[in-house]
Amino acid sequence: MSQDSPDHATQSTPEPTDVAFIGLGVMGYPMAGHLAAAGHRVTVFNRTTSVAQRWSDEHPGTIATTPSNAADEAEIVFMCVGADNDVRAVAYGDDGALAAMSEGSILVDHTTASADLARELSDEGAARGVGFVDAPVSGGEAGARSGVLTVMCGGAAEHFERARPVIDAYARAVTLIGPAGSGQLTKMVNQICIAGLVQALSEGLEFGRRAGLDLDAVLDTISQGAAGSWQMSNRGTTMMADEFDFGFAVDWMRKDLGIVLSEAQRNGARLPVTALVDQYYKRIGELGGGRWDTSSLIALLRPPDHQS
Repeated sequence: MSQDSPDHATQSTPEPTDVAFIGLGVMGYPMAGHLAAAGHRVTVFNRTTSVAQRWSDEHPGTIATTPSNAADEAEIVFMCVGADNDVRAVAYGDDGALAAMSEGSILVDHTTASADLARELSDEGAARGVGFVDAPVSGGEAGARSGVLTVMCGGAAEHFERARPVIDAYARAVTLIGPAGSGQLTKMVNQICIAGLVQALSEGLEFGRRAGLDLDAVLDTISQGAAGSWQMSNRGTTMMADEFDFGFAVDWMRKDLGIVLSEAQRNGARLPVTALVDQYYKRIGELGGGRWDTSSLIALLRPPDHQS
């Protein structure tokens, strides 16, 4: 049975904890900042040292020179890096986090990665007496900065319950879905749903534009009905203005959809819409929009003289 964190308004302040945060990208940087603001003792590691130094200038905390140095004496080690290979690079080896983690500590991976990697890390941790929780997030850069991410977790209940009060520093909801890998599989479901929704929203808005409708009025109306969604409320207006600089990038979405489609090949799931939208995102990248946000799908529906 899944377990959820309480609403922020009813949460008690957890005891200060020695934590490490590995990976200070657009998500990890503010997430680590929320941990420091919550009173936890934070040690950070980032491959680009200047980023870690900038974080340290803005927040109380310590800079480590390697992942193992960061993880030494940490009760909980958080990772938020790019993909499976990046996770392995910071988790394994003499300089990796696992090499320095003590028995009874917990490794939490916020990277969106494969479920197979989550199970692998869980097994490796168990052999060392280290707990593991795969905990990919949803909410984008804005959610990370505001501290209202949705965190979907896989792992043992005892490890989840110890990590959850600390994760609450940057989360609106933290849910244990099931055993190791369940968090990553849930994130795949999340990305499948988003991909199809953004394509449908793009087609609807472009249809309305070509029909000569007042799209502001259309959005105000249909967002209050069955068609309403977070994407419509937060991206509809910017999509109409061909503004695509709001959070989660096309390149990142393609990485995630690659993980989704690989898992679907393994489990036999049929994902025709997801596979098609993945190819649309590929086309966006070929047009130079790899760093545009995912709402840029609408650009493919515009006439050439209207595209960004």
